Amino acid sequence: MPKPAALDPAIAARLKRTTDGLVPAIAQQYDTGEVLMLGWMDDEALHRTLTTGRCTYWSRSRREYWVKGDTSGHVQYVKSVALDCDGDTVLVKVDQVGAACHTGDRTCFDAGALPLGSA
Repeated sequence: MPKPAALDPAIAARLKRTTDGLVPAIAQQYDTGEVLMLGWMDDEALHRTLTTGRCTYWSRSRREYWVKGDTSGHVQYVKSVALDCDGDTVLVKVDQVGAACHTGDRTCFDAGALPLGSA
């Protein structure tokens, strides 16, 4: 039986993961720069994202992989993936179809800005 494909070792070597093996993944709308959401990826989720063209995340609460949009229809089509300079965060530029947030909002950051200058 063939061994399942894995994340490219050169990419895996660059990742700095949390103690539970995850890296934060920021999803950003590729053409507007709008920050849509933050999810978590392990090596397998990143591999799936890179090879399928659809964002795959690791759900920390459900302890399972989920492909964005499989149940909601709000798909993220991957346009590019980059690591930050430290290798501890992934930036996924996507074409978001529908809402990115589980609340139904376009972005998870629609709750409003926090006031600056207050203690």
